[in-house]
Amino acid sequence: MPVLPGAEPFRHEGGDVGVLLCHGFTGSPQSMRPWAEYLAERGLTVSLPLLPGHGTRWQDMQLTGWEDWYAEVDRALRELLGRCTKVFVFGLSMGGALSLRLAARHGDAITGVVVVNPANKVHDPLAVTLPVVKHFVRSTPGIASDIAKPGSAEVGYDRVPTRAADSLRRFLQLVDGELPQVTQPLLVLHSPQDHVVPPVDSARVLARVSSTDVTETLLEQSYHVATLDHDAERIFEDSYAFIGRLAGTSDREGAATGG
Repeated sequence: MPVLPGAEPFRHEGGDVGVLLCHGFTGSPQSMRPWAEYLAERGLTVSLPLLPGHGTRWQDMQLTGWEDWYAEVDRALRELLGRCTKVFVFGLSMGGALSLRLAARHGDAITGVVVVNPANKVHDPLAVTLPVVKHFVRSTPGIASDIAKPGSAEVGYDRVPTRAADSLRRFLQLVDGELPQVTQPLLVLHSPQDHVVPPVDSARVLARVSSTDVTETLLEQSYHVATLDHDAERIFEDSYAFIGRLAGTSDREGAATGG
């Protein structure tokens, strides 16, 4: 199937500091593209992969699961680690969970982690029935475009495939158990008004990680897809400052070398 317009992966070869960006469940790189371009314009090496089963049609996602999505970001991370001296991992929603698992598994190889409205649990009361329901119901209504900003839209599926949702449920349980293994500097940005992932998920992440360098920022003007919302510039600027503090970049140096 052809990739939806705007959902293509993004890659930019910059300096010695690299950033991997992970998009969310049923979403696409489009939700992260402005963030990726902001970092690329400042000379960083940027990788924003398209997760398997995403960016085409929801039926394609039925054939994939968390192992496929994680394998893709793990591959992209290893590519960056072979290319850059310092690597950061950023994620939105499920992409935040993917980022946290990468941090738990790769340890000091990752310099820092930034997550926006990270998913920690499937809160739908019917989620416990997914192992059975997925055999009878193929999809449920979509979750894309939870955005406060008028005229801003997310390229994502209008249906949630139930098999994939069950895989996500199991993945988030796995990641929750691994959060104490996350020790890297961490920036958590989350929206008090989020109709997809409640703020309690960010609170859970903050409570369970072992990181000692932790910053929490509230995105008061945005909903779930905050990277396309009113607080997008705040996310971009704060994340770049986070990189600068840990990797020694500045606006001038970053633009020139990424390092």
